[in-house]
Amino acid sequence: MSDQLHTNPAPEEIEAALAANAADEMARLQGELAELQAKSAELADQYLRAKAEAENARRRADDEIAKARKFGIESFAESLLPVCDSLDAALAIQNATAEQLREGSDATLRQLLSALERNKVVVVNPAPGSKFDPHQHQAISMVPAAQDANTIVSVLQKGYLIVDRVLRPALVTVAAPQ
Repeated sequence: MSDQLHTNPAPEEIEAALAANAADEMARLQGELAELQAKSAELADQYLRAKAEAENARRRADDEIAKARKFGIESFAESLLPVCDSLDAALAIQNATAEQLREGSDATLRQLLSALERNKVVVVNPAPGSKFDPHQHQAISMVPAAQDANTIVSVLQKGYLIVDRVLRPALVTVAAPQ
């Protein structure tokens, strides 16, 4: 009787157990596959949404940059209009005296400098005796002078900065070493 308890299962039983295990494994794998496909579809959807959002952000940034350029120029041009008006008014005077022309020119220059200043354009006009700065000044020549070497003797042409960037360096003569 003890022999019957430890007998080997019949081949049909082995085959049925293997088929049941295979079916369970197949069902598990199909469930896992469906889960992975759903996750893949979800990730693909998230990717497409993120890609579209990035494209929209880039497009909005490009639009804002274009508008900033357009309106930046517009603001600068608008600040120069009073200068144009003053010049037109001066040219409309038929028999202006030298004094009137001088007063009008001075006032127009003040208007122009004010418009430049409002738009962050600053005049570079170093005083004689100040130290030469190669970042803001351009030396045209070195001349003998009774002052320290590498200091400015005279300004031949004013320079200009826009914010902190050199728009045009001031043209200067510099004291030569003695």
